[in-house]
Amino acid sequence: MIDFVNETDFAFDITLIETIALDLSDQTIELMLINDQAMRELNKTARGIDKTTDVLSFPIADFPRAPLGSIVISVDAAVKQAQILGHSADLEIAVLFLHGFLHLRGFDHETDGNEMANEELRLRKRYNLPVSLTERWR
Repeated sequence: MIDFVNETDFAFDITLIETIALDLSDQTIELMLINDQAMRELNKTARGIDKTTDVLSFPIADFPRAPLGSIVISVDAAVKQAQILGHSADLEIAVLFLHGFLHLRGFDHETDGNEMANEELRLRKRYNLPVSLTERWR
């Protein structure tokens, strides 16, 4: 289940993300859409990095019936990346959601020897999503 919070004016169709979330997890996932300025502030507070980013994930400690965690996406970044890559912003948000979801599941593309990239590729194909974040930076 998705607990959806949209703090932007962007009209987002959450149908695909709900399908992915229900298919991959029985835990609630919070999805928050924010702008670049709010993302920069969050990134600085949470990670000590004073710049914006496209997606951040915040897992919750594993205990019975706990939510899986929160995924925060910058709509500004998603729209820009979608334009550059030639697909819709809704699809880009789905790509970012999938990337964030894998981080909630404990994957870390910086340290896992392509484990996350391989899983992201498998799931991207399953849901007919465009090129994933880990594929873009290879």
